[in-house]
Amino acid sequence: MTKVMIIVGSVRPGRIGLPIARWVNEIAENDGRFEIDFADLADIALPLMDEPKHPRLRQYEHEHTIAWSKRVAAADAFILVTPEYNHSFSPAIKNALDYLSVEWNRKPVAFVAYGGVSGGTRGVVALAEVLACLGMVKTHANVELHLAMTKVTDGAFAGDERQAAGVKAILDEFSQLAPALAELRAEAK
Repeated sequence: MTKVMIIVGSVRPGRIGLPIARWVNEIAENDGRFEIDFADLADIALPLMDEPKHPRLRQYEHEHTIAWSKRVAAADAFILVTPEYNHSFSPAIKNALDYLSVEWNRKPVAFVAYGGVSGGTRGVVALAEVLACLGMVKTHANVELHLAMTKVTDGAFAGDERQAAGVKAILDEFSQLAPALAELRAEAK
């Protein structure tokens, strides 16, 4: 079964990313085709990159990096639930990506982005180059949640049918991309 990691890309108190990620998680679990790993960066609490050696060497010294590496290596695809901060990406998601290298390579990635009027678009665009450098394969399907804060009530996000269909389109793409990319990774070993 394809393992999808849903990453909550904001760590700040009061973030709306957590209820959005829970909504994505519910859709993915109800789909039934995937094993889900819900990764909340606030709980994982990676310090600002503190490994002395380059991640491509995979010679990690810290337990938090070793645990993060195992978790990411076990995943076949990723949904980044990410905000837009100052027309760019969240520093927490960038830090989590920078900790590793090989573990991300040749794996599909999609976005459920949120923000004000832009819906997180500028943050996604800024992350695209980072993901390409890591060898990740961005899906065509993505979800941009415009004024997402208006759809959070009592700690729960209420996405509409169009937005839910976007998440389902991501999952459909994962069902095709993840096995093909796993085969490429196996051939490269």
